[in-house]
Formats: sequence, structure tokens, C-alpha cells
Amino acid sequence: MRFQAPESLSEQIAQHIGQRIVNGELEPGERIQELKVAGELNVSRGSVRESLLILQRRHLVEIFPRRGAVVSRLTPELVNSLYDIYIDLLCMLGRKVLERWSGEQLSGVMGQVRELQAVIDALNSSGGDAAEQVIDAGFGVMRYAYGLVENPFLEETLENFRPAISRTYFVALENFRDELDETGRFFRLLADAAVRGDSPGLERAICEFGEHQRQQVLRILREEVSA
Repeated sequence: MRFQAPESLSEQIAQHIGQRIVNGELEPGERIQELKVAGELNVSRGSVRESLLILQRRHLVEIFPRRGAVVSRLTPELVNSLYDIYIDLLCMLGRKVLERWSGEQLSGVMGQVRELQAVIDALNSSGGDAAEQVIDAGFGVMRYAYGLVENPFLEETLENFRPAISRTYFVALENFRDELDETGRFFRLLADAAVRGDSPGLERAICEFGEHQRQQVLRILREEVSA
């Protein structure tokens, strides 16, 4: 049995603030006031300070002397650094899955992808708030893969990327509604390659979707600068 300690209060606060940054409620450059957050959440200022250090490690805030914490800005340099390593880590996860499991044993992947496609179809028909639900469903597929690989270091590393990757996905989806369908297509290609045991095809799908998303976000940043 795998022991999982409950999340600390600071981690819970970090997730709360982080989600507000990811979905754009807290804007780049906006100051996060420790005292205000502590009062809103009825927690100690020390716990808020610890949560901001967690968010700094996740590249969602920057902390400056005498100024405190401010929401970090997405820059082309940050986006490129993020996708350079994230794409490679996803390819590693995919390779490890196929090294350990055969096509028939991977049928559960298709079930996860069908769940994600159902979310996308529902959002397309309702026009609802898509990003958070699709991100959760997409990470559900990844969590299934974690269980197959059983590499806690790879799992922890990829999970630590979630806030930053989620933030870029929100940006892309806010500007390009067809990202929903592109996401569904990516996971279908991924699942098909996994069930076939096609490692090159799986890595190609990951690289193509990762590069597509990278370029979408970079395009948005360039347009913001020129506006």
C-alpha cells in the first residue's frame, strides 16, 4: 500500500491562489497581499508566506524584496523553457508505458480517452467553461499512465509542471476555441498508438501536439506585445 500524507495547509493555500492565477483571475504583475489573503481564508500570515514560496517554485509568482509577491508574467523565454522539458518528459512517460505493457493491457487508456472526449463533446454543445474540465480530464489520462509506470520521481516531476502547463492551456483556449477539438484529436492519436504498441507514433503525437500548443501561446504573446 502506498502512503500519501494529507496536503499541508500551505499546499492547500498554494493550490487556491495558483488556480486563480492559472484561470486569469489574478493577472500578471498583480501584487498578492499576504495580509489580505490571510484574512480572506482565515489562516495565518505565515501559512500564506509559505504558500507563496511554493508558487514561486512553480513559476506562478515572483517574490521581490520590500515589494512582496506578484503574479509572474508569461514570456516567450519561459514558455519555450517549459515546453522544451515538458515534451521530453511526456515522451519518457509514454515510452515507459509501452516498455512495461502490451496493447491488450492498455485498453484502459481508451476508456480514459473516451471520458475526455465526452467532456469535450459536452462543452462544445453547451459552450461551458472548458479549460479547467478538459485539463482535469487530460491529467486523468496521465494519472492512469503513472499507475502503469510506477515511477514516483517521474510522476512527481510531471505533476509539478501541472500549474504552469495549465496556465498556458487556459491562455490558448481563451483565444482559440478549436483547441478543444485539437486536444481530443491528440488524445485519440495517443491512445491508438499506445494500444498498437507504436512507440515512434506515440512520441510523434506528443511532440506535434506540444509544439502546436507552444506556438499557439507564443503567437498570443507576440500579439500582446504588438497591440
